[in-house]
Amino acid sequence: MEKIQQIILVRRPEGVPVPEDFALAQADMPVPGENEILVRMRVGSVDPAIRGFLDDRPSYLPPVALGAPVNGMSLGEVVESNNSDYPVGTLVRTMATWSDHYVIGADALGLEVVHPQPGNELYHYMGALGPVGLTAWVGLFAVGEAKPGETVVVSAAAGATGSTVGQIAKAKGCKVIGLVGSPEKARVISDLGFDAAIDYRATPDIAAEITRAAPDGVDVYFDNVGGETLEAILPLMRLHGRVPVCGMIGQYNDADHPFGVKTLWQLVVNRIKMQGFITYDYPELLDQAQRELDGWVADGSLKPLANVRDGFEKLPEAFIDLMSGRTIGKTIVRI
Repeated sequence: MEKIQQIILVRRPEGVPVPEDFALAQADMPVPGENEILVRMRVGSVDPAIRGFLDDRPSYLPPVALGAPVNGMSLGEVVESNNSDYPVGTLVRTMATWSDHYVIGADALGLEVVHPQPGNELYHYMGALGPVGLTAWVGLFAVGEAKPGETVVVSAAAGATGSTVGQIAKAKGCKVIGLVGSPEKARVISDLGFDAAIDYRATPDIAAEITRAAPDGVDVYFDNVGGETLEAILPLMRLHGRVPVCGMIGQYNDADHPFGVKTLWQLVVNRIKMQGFITYDYPELLDQAQRELDGWVADGSLKPLANVRDGFEKLPEAFIDLMSGRTIGKTIVRI
């Protein structure tokens, strides 16, 4: 039988993942059953959320079993189909596994048909024109309720989601402050049009720096990191501020020792709404989000940031670089 390639988990990471946590393995080519499709991976998505799936603790997906392929978002091409809604040649995006071929049903998490626009690289549909952009849009507008004229702060602002949040907030007429971890990343988001770029590693008082950039307070804090940053920003929020919680990358590599945020009383003081979310909680909004994202890319308001690796075997390396803070923009592996 024909074989496929998979990236499997051979041991649970301690702290930042290392190459020895993963292995390249082979398995038999899967066969689609009734109403199922066989998909060939074209683009593999590398996301911080994957780190949570590698620990033996509950997340919004079950932990990856030792010896099993790692879970991750994938964009692929249908190569065999027993479902007339997804004929051979259809491009689909879904939560799958790090396998160069995989079988899914119509109930797969996040399954969507992708219609690339002429002139756009396919890999952007796993980034700013895909799950990254949809996450940014849902978090900023559906959860964060950002409005023109408001002040938005976003952490991990040079990352995949953060760089997208900042640009689409600007496209909607918001003032945007980005928090990053190096001078290079500060230059990147300044070039994207952020109103202020703060390198948190270069200041002993991040709250003071944010206050200088936003003396009237913060309306929306798009949280990607949690921890000390969340603690510092909560007292800066305006009355009825909103905090969409997209992730807490600051503790993904040490989930056994989460940071205790001491400023949560500010939720009461300023009647702040703080809400975690995942994109697919809002299926009724995703068509609108996709249309707006496509439009912003077309008119130049949104410039997708991506660092692209080539080759299925590069998935662990790309993931390790991401979790080590060495990447800018969306980390993608092109198969």
